Amino acid sequence: MVDYDLDSIRRFLHVVGAAVWVGGQIVLAALVPVARAAGPDVHRAVTNAFNRVAWPFFGLAVVTGVWSIFVIDVVDVESSYNVALGLKLIAVAISGTAAAIHTNTTSPMIRGVTGGGSLVAGLAAVYLGIVLVVG
Repeated sequence: MVDYDLDSIRRFLHVVGAAVWVGGQIVLAALVPVARAAGPDVHRAVTNAFNRVAWPFFGLAVVTGVWSIFVIDVVDVESSYNVALGLKLIAVAISGTAAAIHTNTTSPMIRGVTGGGSLVAGLAAVYLGIVLVVG
């Protein structure tokens, strides 16, 4: 049976938020070298435009994720579900924190580590989200 209800809207918005956040980071990783070669103004314009789009969608993913926690009775699920949920929350926190550091640092080394770390943690969060839905 197919349900078109508030739960499906919540899940849809969560997936869209995660897709833009993580998918955008993948696309940006390909665009940054080209933008950097075109000049510092182009590089800044591209990354600023990305931030204007990505951060609201990260917020959407977080808000709909919190909404999901309130909908699911975590007391009645298996402990493995709660472990996966906890790991996902940690991955989301790492992705957001690393991205914030990446955006605000001037150190190329820190920017590289935090950019890559944000993407890897974001991918881990997406995988754990799939585990939670399928499991």
